[in-house]
Amino acid sequence: MSRELIYQGKAKDLYTNPEDEDLIVTVYKDQATMLNGARKEILAGKGALNNQISSLIFEKLNAAGIRTHFIKQLSKTEQLNKKVAILPLEVVLRNVAAGSFSKRFGIEEGLVLKRPIVEFYYKNDELDDPFINDEHVMFLNIADGNDIAFLKEETRRINNLLKKWFDQIGLQLIDFKLEFGRDADGNIILADEFSPDNCRLWDAAGNHLDKDVFRRNLGSLTAVYEEVLERLQGLV
Repeated sequence: MSRELIYQGKAKDLYTNPEDEDLIVTVYKDQATMLNGARKEILAGKGALNNQISSLIFEKLNAAGIRTHFIKQLSKTEQLNKKVAILPLEVVLRNVAAGSFSKRFGIEEGLVLKRPIVEFYYKNDELDDPFINDEHVMFLNIADGNDIAFLKEETRRINNLLKKWFDQIGLQLIDFKLEFGRDADGNIILADEFSPDNCRLWDAAGNHLDKDVFRRNLGSLTAVYEEVLERLQGLV
């Protein structure tokens, strides 16, 4: 049996796994997008870099006791993952003011927040992924109160781990976006990916080592991602 396409995304495609229906194969693509796909470019090697970075991060999260969909890296561009029902929710954690947060509140980028802030966005491209609160999440039947509390607690726990790891390689974790899904038993686990596509990373000089390089035309995105991967590979 050959694998079949389940979902075609902007950065990844998902396929069935003929050997186990509870698992899927995720294939990372060389496409870079912004504004929900309004701008698209093909950047050779980007998919392999994102897959390798995400695989490395998920391996460490699994080892630290975070429940994720990640099983193993199959090739430079492919991962084996647990099949989950993705919650239509983007969970964003901010350690430092940047991007839309700075614009929304008129705060200069770079302000370190006294306490990390967790935000929810309704995952819906047609609506441009609007900012929502806990009560909206419950109204939309995405999650109940207990689930929301878990999502916030788990996101903060992940942040504590990631901040420590990135600090060890001389990078500041500014903010990031997570997606979660329900596994076959109904448990909420971390899914999607973790790469410079869905986080902001700054070095000691304030240089961007993330997708803002593409958004703001600051240079070569793949060169920046290569540097992130090299730094992470030296992490013990």
